[in-house]
Amino acid sequence: MVDVAFGSVPTPLGDVLAAVTPDGVVATGFRDGDAARRKLLGRLGVPGVDDPARTAHARDELAAYFAGELREFTVPVDWRLASTLQRRVLGTLYEKIPYGRVTTYGELAESSGSGVPARAIGSIMGSNPVPIIVPCHRVVAGNGLGGFSGGDGVDSKRWLLTLEGYLPPTLDWEL
Repeated sequence: MVDVAFGSVPTPLGDVLAAVTPDGVVATGFRDGDAARRKLLGRLGVPGVDDPARTAHARDELAAYFAGELREFTVPVDWRLASTLQRRVLGTLYEKIPYGRVTTYGELAESSGSGVPARAIGSIMGSNPVPIIVPCHRVVAGNGLGGFSGGDGVDSKRWLLTLEGYLPPTLDWEL
């Protein structure tokens, strides 16, 4: 039987939620809380369990990432909340765009072989069930940062890209 365990990591962007099935991280979110967990349980249609050991690897890697100590996630990803098209595009992003690098919406459309226009890539990024680990923040517009639906929007995207060294820190930036 499939179930999901939840864990949380305090970060400068808020308490990041990790939802982990026996197959891997099925979802992450920028805001942990009862409502976020209930919503995920509804989407998954599986029971929640209290299993800190199951979430430990994901929590440890997220904490190390936000501390600037981790450049590549090794925790397995459970893609069950992604459609076939989302899986193709997000999988390409996950496998080919490393820490500190970015790609444009158009470049990702082409490299994924998805056959969808750049605007559709933006929608797929906005529905990414595993942000941060599957780094949708690394997808930018051809003429700037583009949008971001996670956390505090573009400010969160800017923070993550600064953490990774793609953008220079501002005078008030803190890790």
